[in-house]
Amino acid sequence: MGVDGLLNISKPAGLTSFATVARVRKLAGEKKAGHAGTLDPLATGVLPIGLGAGTRVLSYLLELSKLYRAEIELGATTDTYDAQGRTISRGDPSLITLEEVQEALKGFVGEVWQRPPVYSALKLGGQPFYSLARRGHPQRPPPRRVRVYAIHLVAFQPPRVVLEVEVGRGFYLRSLAHDMGEVLGCGGFLKDLVRLRYGPFLLEEASPPEGDILSHLLPLDFSLQGFPPLELGEEEALALMRGQPLPLTGTLPPGECFRAYREGAFLSVLRRKGDALLPEKVFLSNQ
Repeated sequence: MGVDGLLNISKPAGLTSFATVARVRKLAGEKKAGHAGTLDPLATGVLPIGLGAGTRVLSYLLELSKLYRAEIELGATTDTYDAQGRTISRGDPSLITLEEVQEALKGFVGEVWQRPPVYSALKLGGQPFYSLARRGHPQRPPPRRVRVYAIHLVAFQPPRVVLEVEVGRGFYLRSLAHDMGEVLGCGGFLKDLVRLRYGPFLLEEASPPEGDILSHLLPLDFSLQGFPPLELGEEEALALMRGQPLPLTGTLPPGECFRAYREGAFLSVLRRKGDALLPEKVFLSNQ
């Protein structure tokens, strides 16, 4: 029997997200494993990992917000926008005031344009941008729209700035550090990063990628808490398991996607389309 479920893993510094998944895969004895929300090797914190059928629900995490604590050092820029890169310029942050930092941060909240770092996993013609940069052919990724829900200034002790930042998908904290340094005119880079939350996954509830990790296994529907639950009758459940759409009857709670259950067992993710509910992903009744 395979292992099906989700793990809330606290990624340590120095490991890539891929290496963390590989370690968890070995400990769990489950060949099929994946993660949501890549963290750079420098970063630590919440890394949701799916095992077996759990890999099929990870995609629903993409639209959920993430909360980070970021430490930014002003006074220098690096080619990678973080502490692991090569310093390419220096500035003087000694005269930067708290009011200037607070004013600069206002421009990064909301729906904003952001240019990802040159050293990123985004691809150009099938090649990751970081691969092109390492080969001496750096290319600047095009800017894209991202959402920043909130930025809270935790501490300001020049040249150190500590922020808590809640963001949507595709946001780079390294770019925020770099862009903030440009706005302030002294340069800046990301010195440290911790992911405190990813959707319902909280850092204070996360486990290290070691020991008896299966004792912390979460059910498949843990990451789907934002979808309203629907309890199905026996005939509806049988139709669902055959991949058949369910006609809309009665009053449904608002939303496009729903969690379907039969006698408390999670069956499927349903998506509303027209006058029916379509089974988007179906799981065995014992999952």
